[in-house]
Amino acid sequence: MTDSTSTSTEAVLDRARFGADGLLPAVVQEESSKDVLMLGWMDREALRRTLTEGRVTFWSRSRQEYWRKGDTSGHAQYVRAAALDCDDDTLLVTVQQVGAACHTGAHSCFEVDPLEPVTATAPLQAAPAQAGTDATGPTSATTTAEAIR
Repeated sequence: MTDSTSTSTEAVLDRARFGADGLLPAVVQEESSKDVLMLGWMDREALRRTLTEGRVTFWSRSRQEYWRKGDTSGHAQYVRAAALDCDDDTLLVTVQQVGAACHTGAHSCFEVDPLEPVTATAPLQAAPAQAGTDATGPTSATTTAEAIR
């Protein structure tokens, strides 16, 4: 690890917003399929290991220990990219997944118990009007801001 990598990693660790329990949720996404594979939890050390070792490391809330996917199963996750969300309180880790991601043997933990929610379709929207106008004429900044919400 170079000094610049160390400094960069420390900056990310300082920026990350861990919860009151010291943990950060980490969403794991497969690079090739873009499938969301699982969600795990990381403390500062697990995030440091993930960013510097090339393998995803989690903190087990039940066992109170670090674990890496694949150390016992062989179904490993190799880091391809990582990003904090806009609030710095959730991590997205893009991985090359070897084998199943879920401990049940499923490709994704989210295939195990699919739900049947009511679904909706977003209404069709006309192309955005030029700033400050709409179909009926000028609009105020407040109206434009409200429309964005």
